[in-house]
Amino acid sequence: MGSATVITPADDAGHATGAGPASRAAQATGGGDPVGGDCTAPGHGICVHGTAGHRVTDVVIESLTVSGFPKNGVSGSETDRMTVRDVLVEDNGEEGISQEKSTRGLLVGNRARGNGQAGVFVTNIAYGEGGAIDTAGTVIIGNKLTGNRFGAVLRRARNLALEGNVITGNCSGVFVVGDEGIPRGGALTVRDNLVTANNKYCASDGRLPYLQGIGIVLTGVEDTVVTRNVIAGNVGASPMSGGVVLFRSFRGGPDTGNTITGNVATGNKPADMADRDGGPRNTFSRNVCHTFEPAGRLC
Repeated sequence: MGSATVITPADDAGHATGAGPASRAAQATGGGDPVGGDCTAPGHGICVHGTAGHRVTDVVIESLTVSGFPKNGVSGSETDRMTVRDVLVEDNGEEGISQEKSTRGLLVGNRARGNGQAGVFVTNIAYGEGGAIDTAGTVIIGNKLTGNRFGAVLRRARNLALEGNVITGNCSGVFVVGDEGIPRGGALTVRDNLVTANNKYCASDGRLPYLQGIGIVLTGVEDTVVTRNVIAGNVGASPMSGGVVLFRSFRGGPDTGNTITGNVATGNKPADMADRDGGPRNTFSRNVCHTFEPAGRLC
């Protein structure tokens, strides 16, 4: 994988302008939105960029290594059916693989390691707010995400699946992020993933507390299904630490109508599963776990 072609920055790539890793981390969990440009700005590795109403279609990026860019490794904006397959994205300053304002993407069999933000990032608008995008069935499958700040971030997005991925050794495993925007983030599935030992330490960026020991977090989303995942050994003491955690968004948006079922969660601290939100109609059922927060509830 990625041995045939290696893409690295030109000598002057470090002079890119725009949002840095700290401000992107705030966005990833619903914080302030940075001032910046799209992936056509300097500092990105591969950029596939359409326009509103004129999406770039059927692009395939395959069997490459994209390494060391100050911004994203691979970015798609306003794309349809964009495929990223068997690509290694490593040591990029922001996202490893990013898709925004895009539909029917396929991110399959990639490795993302050591990136400053998410290994995989799917969102409505990378540098802005607004309601969630219906991705029309984007699939993120069979990837290995290690040593990043976030393994995968699904932010203000709907109608997609994160399945069959190995997500380990990051500061945090999976973030499914929404807020009070309409339509809300959610109506997606996180299934059959191995989410283990995401215990790397990432310092506070000034907006968020430090990140460590975070498995799967739902924050401000609705109608999301988390099922058949193995979530183990995620240990920390940050506000979002634990195996599967429901956490109210930083803009006050509750989690509503989410289903957490059929997962195995063990060895996570402070809890294998936690509802720190208290939003309505969230259900936990038929999970294997040893500790639940608040105490007294069943997995």
